[in-house]
Amino acid sequence: MTKQSHHTATDDAHANDANGTNGHKRAHNGAARRVTISDIARQAGVSKTAVSFAFNMPGRLSAETTRHILDVARKLGYTPNPIARSLNTRRTHALGLIVPQDIPAVLSNPFFAELMSGIGEVCNAEGMSLMLVPPMRGSLVEATYAALVDGCIVTGLEADDKPVRALIQRQIPFVMMDADAPRDIASVRIDDCAGAYVSMKHALEQGHRQIAIVSFASFTGRVEDYAGTLKHRFDGYRKALKEYGLTLNSPDVHVLECACNVEGGKHAFTRLRQIHPRPTVVVALSDVIAFGVIEAAHTAGLSIPQDLAVIGFDDVEASHLLRPALTTVRQPAREKGRRAAELFIGMLRADEPLEPQHVMLPVELIVRESA
Repeated sequence: MTKQSHHTATDDAHANDANGTNGHKRAHNGAARRVTISDIARQAGVSKTAVSFAFNMPGRLSAETTRHILDVARKLGYTPNPIARSLNTRRTHALGLIVPQDIPAVLSNPFFAELMSGIGEVCNAEGMSLMLVPPMRGSLVEATYAALVDGCIVTGLEADDKPVRALIQRQIPFVMMDADAPRDIASVRIDDCAGAYVSMKHALEQGHRQIAIVSFASFTGRVEDYAGTLKHRFDGYRKALKEYGLTLNSPDVHVLECACNVEGGKHAFTRLRQIHPRPTVVVALSDVIAFGVIEAAHTAGLSIPQDLAVIGFDDVEASHLLRPALTTVRQPAREKGRRAAELFIGMLRADEPLEPQHVMLPVELIVRESA
């Protein structure tokens, strides 16, 4: 009885191998062996080169031949080895998004969701995946060297930062975002100076003179040392303040730095309550910071905007759902991501180096209820 059961199980295994339902060939010692392109070529009646073309360069074959080879591979349960495939094609079919924040910080900011949605539209159309590349063991340089990608979109960094130099050393294409990119590096950014100017001008036009500017952390601690996005936004604030006889150093103008998330906004509110006279308006450099300020203000029993007006920057989807709805600067986050990804794809397809493009997108003040 035991012997008969053994033969039945073996027969079933052979049948599975023949039909390709278990995805492996059975070796002489009973261990499973991975299906190879040689097995597919033999079963399909084609060369191994044709099988390789079907998976890596289907345009080299007729549609009918490609479909036949892939059908045979599917029936045999063949799974391509992604590492070996990348070595053969020198392509990973992945686009990296380099971010200086850790993953929890990125995913807690709805701005990044909209940005990645725009990038994802292009990746989806191109059959590519999108890989988030945050610092690895605290080092963004290490993460940049380790990323298995065909190229990158770089956010929150300048051209002389070490991770950007690492990309240049790796000789892979990349696009900079929200940075003062040199002429030889493609970039996409918004008019940060104009956005900051209209937000501060609106606060001043509403009669506010006790002002708190709540910025995301700069890691410099000095406004004079700000670069990139921060520099351009504070240039816009300076311009608006100057029109009303004020400066960033005026006694009633205060600059606070915090984490770029809701908790950061809450901490900023706690600090600004200690300022006397208390600011009557908060001009935040991101919507999520503004969200935290408003939540903390409500908890403290303050009314928005009667006791404290709040202005954000980004116009993420939740901004109009907030109560009161947030007055903010709208930047086209999804379009920014899409345009950056399109620049990258153009670079990837080009037979010769392209002239780097520098895209500047407009911004717009959206006046709602919070200020």
